[in-house]
Amino acid sequence: MDDLLAVRKCSAGDWEAFRYLVEKYQARAIGHARSIVGNREDAMDAVQEAFLDAFQALGGFDSQRPFYPWLYAILRNRCFKLLAGRKRIEVSSLEEIQAEILAPASSLSREEALLLEQSLLALSPEDRELITLKHLDGLSYRELAEMLGIAEGTVMSRLYHARQRLRERLALAG
Repeated sequence: MDDLLAVRKCSAGDWEAFRYLVEKYQARAIGHARSIVGNREDAMDAVQEAFLDAFQALGGFDSQRPFYPWLYAILRNRCFKLLAGRKRIEVSSLEEIQAEILAPASSLSREEALLLEQSLLALSPEDRELITLKHLDGLSYRELAEMLGIAEGTVMSRLYHARQRLRERLALAG
């Protein structure tokens, strides 16, 4: 089953089609949510709520576009609402962070991974999100613009500044 067929079946109330979408995108969504909210428990809550929101909003899904960027926009909103409701990010264990956020950067030594992890967590959720999507997930500027609902030029500018802030954090920590 492909995403478009699954969305059509979901719109008709087919829970198995919804299960297909959840199973296909859940791990990816948790990783993205984790990079924004800073801990696994909140990420899992945000992902669960985002999937429920998506199911309820399937009537507004544009079948000419890919499913995950649409889901990601819903997930992103859930994550930032969650962050707005609390004062500071609660950080999980280093092993969990490395497994979920830093897994694509596994060629780093333990010390380098720790330094990167600490520096990423010191950034704003927005900066952390951009850097994670670009450098750890490997998304293009176009894909970032689509997922975040902003212009490519805005993505480039925000990413430039996020990288600058990360470099500053790495220099201070190292």
